[in-house]
Amino acid sequence: MAATEAALHFLCRPVPCQTYANSRSTSPCSFKYSVRSKKYDDYGCISRKGIFQNYVGRRVIRNRDGIFGEEHDNRSKSLLCNCSGAESVQEAFREDGSKRTVKGVTEDLDAAQYLKHDKDGLLLNNELTLDTAIGNTFGGSGANDLEDEAWNLLRASMVYYCGNPVGTIAANDPSDSNMLNYDQVFIRDFIPSGIAFLLKGEYEIVRNFILHTLQLQSWEKTMDCHSPGQGLMPASFKVRVVPLDGDDTATEEILDPDFGEAAIGRVAPVDSGLWWIILLRAYGKCTGDRSVQERIDVQTGIKMILKLCLSDGFDMFPTLLVTDGSCMIDRRMGIHGHPLEIQSLFYSALLCAREMLAPEDASSDLITALNNRLVALSIHIREYYWVDMKKLNEIYRYKTEEYSFDAVNKFNIYPDQIPPWLVEWMPNKGGFLIGNLQPAHMDFRFFALGNLWAIICSLATTEQSHAILDLIEAKWSDLIAGMPMKICYPALEGQEWRIITGCDPKNTPWSYHNGGSWPTLLWQLTVACIKMNRPEIAEKALKVAEKRLGRDKWPEYYDTKGARFIGKQAHLFQTWSIAGYLVAKLLVESPNSANMLVNIEDADLLNTFSWTLSANPRGKRPRKGPKKSFII
Repeated sequence: MAATEAALHFLCRPVPCQTYANSRSTSPCSFKYSVRSKKYDDYGCISRKGIFQNYVGRRVIRNRDGIFGEEHDNRSKSLLCNCSGAESVQEAFREDGSKRTVKGVTEDLDAAQYLKHDKDGLLLNNELTLDTAIGNTFGGSGANDLEDEAWNLLRASMVYYCGNPVGTIAANDPSDSNMLNYDQVFIRDFIPSGIAFLLKGEYEIVRNFILHTLQLQSWEKTMDCHSPGQGLMPASFKVRVVPLDGDDTATEEILDPDFGEAAIGRVAPVDSGLWWIILLRAYGKCTGDRSVQERIDVQTGIKMILKLCLSDGFDMFPTLLVTDGSCMIDRRMGIHGHPLEIQSLFYSALLCAREMLAPEDASSDLITALNNRLVALSIHIREYYWVDMKKLNEIYRYKTEEYSFDAVNKFNIYPDQIPPWLVEWMPNKGGFLIGNLQPAHMDFRFFALGNLWAIICSLATTEQSHAILDLIEAKWSDLIAGMPMKICYPALEGQEWRIITGCDPKNTPWSYHNGGSWPTLLWQLTVACIKMNRPEIAEKALKVAEKRLGRDKWPEYYDTKGARFIGKQAHLFQTWSIAGYLVAKLLVESPNSANMLVNIEDADLLNTFSWTLSANPRGKRPRKGPKKSFII
């Protein structure tokens, strides 16, 4: 209890590396010291053309003319960040965020070679500058050249904190002068990057990302005098170099998180904590290193996320109630309520957390609540979110205004809600999980991420999972077309677009979140296909993507119904487009590696689900339960 209480008490401000302590862990603090760089009139470590590299017992400084010099300093060893595994030079972000050096290297190749050949230097030989990586982008045309290009770009997007890699920025387009917050490390955006590094055997960056984002979880967060629940993970963070308090001649690196208080729309990221748990499990399964998830601070972090998600509220449903824009679709798109994407990630995170939680008496109540929620959530989604031709016909014949425990139309859905496009679009073979369900409302749009992750985490049954892939094959020209894959189908248009999006100029029909095509979804499609032993679908989609991604400079998304145009506001060299392709490519070559992301259906859950439906096909409140009781 004392450790948990300590975890909830952090100062409400960006914490510098020197004072950043893990108060939840009994292990020695990993972040004792800050990286301080002495300011010189002629050198300027954060100036537009200057760069500062800190070594043990040495300072290497490049001035504005590109001349390097050394200054031996007995203090520098004690002032270095004491993060474990610090083997590379830190990346410095200027406060305005307009330009970055990559891995501490500028475009000055002579200077880079100087650092590489310095026997005391810490720069790895395979590290490339951003300009070099992008300059090599168009060197070849084959699939292997495309893969090499993608790796160069992914490594060029890496962010360093106190000399250690901690993530990848969202986009790395040197021609874009208006980066907004795309120069930050986003939790959800890093997931494909992290998976790619795990598949490549480069574990350090994933471990650092997991532990550093965990440190940010416990900060006090306020917006307009209100603080959200403890356990919330940030949407993103940025490494900043700022003047040291009380010393104008020195600077320090800090991690500056955004929990939504600076985001467009000011929406808290519900999916960040869920993705964090999923990545934590993947790290353990891929590396075989369980020591990270067994740490006291990590166990506490898992519990804080679970308690936040499992807390009681006014809702009658087992699904998570969220606001619009709280996941990958982070703008107003009519997904407030119980969107499928959040429910699929929620279910997956619950399974992953149950697998990683250390057995102890203090966690027994939490595990019981977790098991209860898993059963109820699986029944709810499988029974009420599923649509195919048979279910559509059933909804078409619904009676309304039923008042009883035996009601068939529990949510009072009016048959006229069935959109005309769906009647013509739904294939005879295939089906999908709808986007949202609330009283008197079903969102019949197809949302790719929610359906794909429902397959991956076994939230959908085996039959439903195959039917979803059948639908993707049958509607290939709509969902894949010129670039995998449509984030949702169909797009909101006309008066519906005006009312639901508020006339959002970015979410115009068949653009961005409103029916745009997102290359990063390729990796989720690949994992789902491999799990269902249908890799040929992923291979076909991968070939479609390879024709254009490199040529189009790895855009964030594509516009038009057939994905023929690069998105009108799409950032180029989008990191998760690059990483999504790499993960898909690596998994197709090594399908067994997908096991670190897949959740196999729990036997107890399957038995309970089967018993509930056979004894109570319409969901009437049961009088008696199975031997192993669950609260439905």
